[in-house]
Amino acid sequence: MSEKENGDEKRFIRNSPTQIKLPLFIALALAAGVLLGANMFSPSSTNPQDTAKSYLKFRDVLSYIDRDYVDTVNIGELTDHAITEMLEKLDPHTSYIPADELAMARSYLEGDFEGIGIEFNIFKDTIYVITPISGGPSEAAGILAGDKIIQVEGETVAGTGITNEGVFKRLRGKKDSKVELKIMRHGNSKLVPFTITRDKIPTVSVDVSYMVNDKTGYIKVSRFSAHTFEEFKKALTNLRKKGMNQLILDLRGNPGGYMDHATRMADEFLAGNKLLVYTDGKGTRYDSKSFARTKGDFENGALIILLDEGSASASEIVAGAIQDNDRGLIVGRRSFGKGLVQMPIPLNDGSELRLTISRYYTPSGRSIQKSYQNGTEEYAKDMLNRLESGEYFHPDSSLFVDSLKYKTSRGRVVYGGGGIMPDVFVPQDTTEFSEYLSQLYNKNVLREYALSYYKDNQKKLEKMSFAQFNKSFVVSDKMLQDMVKLANSNEVTYDAKQFDRSKNLIRNNLKAFIARSVYGNAGFYPVLHESDDEFQAALKQFGRAQKLAKGGV
Repeated sequence: MSEKENGDEKRFIRNSPTQIKLPLFIALALAAGVLLGANMFSPSSTNPQDTAKSYLKFRDVLSYIDRDYVDTVNIGELTDHAITEMLEKLDPHTSYIPADELAMARSYLEGDFEGIGIEFNIFKDTIYVITPISGGPSEAAGILAGDKIIQVEGETVAGTGITNEGVFKRLRGKKDSKVELKIMRHGNSKLVPFTITRDKIPTVSVDVSYMVNDKTGYIKVSRFSAHTFEEFKKALTNLRKKGMNQLILDLRGNPGGYMDHATRMADEFLAGNKLLVYTDGKGTRYDSKSFARTKGDFENGALIILLDEGSASASEIVAGAIQDNDRGLIVGRRSFGKGLVQMPIPLNDGSELRLTISRYYTPSGRSIQKSYQNGTEEYAKDMLNRLESGEYFHPDSSLFVDSLKYKTSRGRVVYGGGGIMPDVFVPQDTTEFSEYLSQLYNKNVLREYALSYYKDNQKKLEKMSFAQFNKSFVVSDKMLQDMVKLANSNEVTYDAKQFDRSKNLIRNNLKAFIARSVYGNAGFYPVLHESDDEFQAALKQFGRAQKLAKGGV
């Protein structure tokens, strides 16, 4: 679920109180919604007797309850609950959306909205922040993925049966209005307070594009929304004009979105009519194939795609098409693994069923969808399970078996098992992380100090070009001392050993946040990338990427 529609065609999933449903950020779009009428009962042609018999049974039970049950009940709510419980027996992404929530969901298709800017889910009766929306007020305030919202304006919202609608009512609001939150954050024994000023939430999906050097371009795409391809195409064209002949496409943390924007993006890199992705459902009704169709703007240069465990659905379609066609190199970690296709079916009361009708497969035949055989609750814990098993630090050996082995168009071996396995694995580097650094993030000290420094030095900073800033600006020891004082005032106790461990990362982050205040994302990301292990690893792999681009393996 998301406070903001995230482009996933738009997968607006309702959570039950007892289990997590798919957060909006990992939903996957259909190229075009398939809408079916549902105004009257019609038995299934596959199993007509059983569906008719079950329909009559359910109708009878509802009638008896309505007529004879001792207490007055809301039949509509009871029916919604029964449908939700039934769908939980299917897969993690099939869902039912009541009419009142559907109207709200569709309002997000119309463009920007005003709120605090988070993507969230409700799990075990608690609001979990999936991610702060890039460029939004929650990100600026220091809200982090994994935070749990416990209180809103002094009202406890955890353990109270909060619904998606309830979250929207509390977090959305007019621009410049403020909302007080109290957050439970991992590693903190006390609730962390935040005051967030609501704003118009941006729908831009290409966060930044810039020239890393005289031949290397970089484009970061945060989601596949209604205008993603146009934004991407513009960024690609601008970089080509600047002399780009090799590209890093960053899809890390990209939750997916419109399928057609994903295939059009992949088509920009692939010549001819190569297969991009295909679907397979029950029978042949929902089977389809998507092919490259147009001459793209970057069909020959070296290409590297960055992926991680947060890259899902449409991101995986792009990466799978590039990898299986031997067009580019995938660098990072195994992607999320969301490859079930939902069809929106309107029901006669204005509600909607999102029914899984097929699976997505990469050109080599790999199913993008990871297993959900152990149930939806275990499925929802996949990220935590990967962390605990050490997969963020070394590849999961259980996925490198013959039964999961596939071959690309030129015979390279790739593996299935759910998600896209990278060609070059880059582990998470935690050597510079510390509890002290975590507290600086948690208490928003780094952002607060950077903003204060910018305000005190705004005139001087704004006279500098970014190139001048990036080359000459240094976070001094005096600045670090001032930051430590600010941290102390925010109840972050100084720890010399931990500070020394994280000092270089603190310097980098402070410089990046100051750059964002002056130059926006065009300043923030280039500085941040100096300490970005996956980005730095990608820069070293262009030899292999160039070999692939020229037809080698």
